[in-house]
Amino acid sequence: MARLGFGATAAAVGFATFLCVAGGAARAQTNVTTYHYDNNRTGWNSSETTLTQSNVSDTSFGLLQTVSLDDQVDAQPLIVNNETINGGQHNVVYVATENNSVYAIDAQSGQVLLQTNLGSPVPWYDLPGDCNNNGPEVGINSTPVIDTSAGTLYVISFVLQNNVPAFFLHSLSLTTLADTVTPVQISASGVMSNGKTYAFTAGVSRQRAGLLLSNGTLYAGFASFCDSSANLSRGWVLGWQESTLTPLASNKLNDARPKSPDDFFLSSVWMSGYGLAANSAGSVYFVTGNSDYSGTSYSKARNIAESAAEMSGDLSTQLGLFTPGDHRQLDNDDSDFGSGGIMLLPPQSGKFPDIAAAAGKNGILYLLDADNLRKEFGSYQISGCWCGPSYYQDSSGDGRIVTSGGNSLMVWELEGNYPSLTRKSQYNGIAGAQDPGFLTSVSSNGTTAGTAIVWAVGRPTDNDPAYVDLYAVNPDTGTELFSETAGAWPNTGGNSNIVPVVDNGLVYVASDQMLTIFGLGGSGKAKLPKVRHVDMRMALPAGEHEIYAFVRSMKGSAITAQKRGGEIVRIDASQAKNNSRFAEPALGHGLIARGRFDKSGQLLADTILHAKDHAAMWPADR
Repeated sequence: MARLGFGATAAAVGFATFLCVAGGAARAQTNVTTYHYDNNRTGWNSSETTLTQSNVSDTSFGLLQTVSLDDQVDAQPLIVNNETINGGQHNVVYVATENNSVYAIDAQSGQVLLQTNLGSPVPWYDLPGDCNNNGPEVGINSTPVIDTSAGTLYVISFVLQNNVPAFFLHSLSLTTLADTVTPVQISASGVMSNGKTYAFTAGVSRQRAGLLLSNGTLYAGFASFCDSSANLSRGWVLGWQESTLTPLASNKLNDARPKSPDDFFLSSVWMSGYGLAANSAGSVYFVTGNSDYSGTSYSKARNIAESAAEMSGDLSTQLGLFTPGDHRQLDNDDSDFGSGGIMLLPPQSGKFPDIAAAAGKNGILYLLDADNLRKEFGSYQISGCWCGPSYYQDSSGDGRIVTSGGNSLMVWELEGNYPSLTRKSQYNGIAGAQDPGFLTSVSSNGTTAGTAIVWAVGRPTDNDPAYVDLYAVNPDTGTELFSETAGAWPNTGGNSNIVPVVDNGLVYVASDQMLTIFGLGGSGKAKLPKVRHVDMRMALPAGEHEIYAFVRSMKGSAITAQKRGGEIVRIDASQAKNNSRFAEPALGHGLIARGRFDKSGQLLADTILHAKDHAAMWPADR
């Protein structure tokens, strides 16, 4: 079995900052300064001394505080302890919203200590193809990152500036939330394989993946909006020097082909909000999504679609690449490998100490050699994953990987000198119908028996009231310890990539217009504010219709679909393709089609978008 002592693991993961509580008994406090706790993206807080399997239950644990926020939260909360703000010392939770607001909130009381706004967000109707796979507006979409030694929070805002979308990278003081240096408007260019230059275009680029800070450099990944404007949108990884926000001399343009069969590029970095990862040497890891739906545009040198990649820290050199053998089918079906993130395990014993794990929409978890991504140790079926894995060590010091797929949470034991996984437990009760999978985190008091808990937030099961639930699961047995409503996500056509954060005996869940704080002694039944509902649909021109349906057959631009009531409708998608307002549908999956019906009853679609695969997520046809 692959083992590493607890002390060595904490050093290798490198997320924990230990402080003493003034005026009381000495007690370890953990700062959560980046997505999923550390640059490996393990999601493991190994310094949780309060919450255990025996004291987290529906009768002893519950809601303590609810904090009102000004918009939907897609970013994971971050936490810094013993911060001095407005003359007082606080443990502070930092939360960023899609309204481009950043909050500093007292982590115990829920008091808002500071709030700043970084500019007008971009409304959904100014996005390509009227993309509504977000909240009513897009502002801060990704998880920021904190450097406690510099006293700084780094965040990317999406701003409508002179009616043109633009991204800005900010360096904010932890104690004032004021900019410490002049914000930088993000720009970049890449050379395509024909020698021509492709310029970064903010209006067709969504910045969803969590930010990475490694060896004095900041990194961000960019994707698309609903696969619309795929003739223009190409995935990027960009970097900046931390101290000055100066862009790196090199960047990574993931699709450098000058042409594609359907004028459809992408190869986006979105990963359901999961953060870009980095190893101790500073290499940067990420996973890409789909490209041209012909399935013929992949290239190791020119278009790294459907792939896990390792880049040098200066982004000048591609060091490693893993592409599943069925990548052509993944592109055909829009089955993004990059719907999930890549996790780097802490160093393991055995012949292969550096291991990576990643899974995507097709529900296969790949166990890879992080030093040579071409080496695949094995693959494991987990069901569809808009998600990312977690890692911890059990009471024997054995490595465990936590995955989610569908509505199931699985715990796997890492074994052998040639690494393999054996499933140890499974819990099938995580509610959610919006997308398969969910995001987890793990808390434990080191490797002390009876302290490991896996935390998860499910996704909505309907579009009204669209609540989401917090779960605590015993990974040793696969049994539920606790579950309760923890927030709301009325934007059911989007993605609720909520990561529960555990710190100092408290659990934080950020959702739509609220942060909820759970702990021992909390109420058994959450009392949450009224859920807001925003109809994010443009008024249709006279004579135009919008339908939601499941795809039953496709041949070229001809689609046969079945509406929620069973009615069969024929769709001609040729105009949508020509207008680059076409997100490739897949058999058995949901779509949104807008257009006009001809005399034969066929819908001549000018827009085709993805819909969720559960009709309970759909608004009414019109």
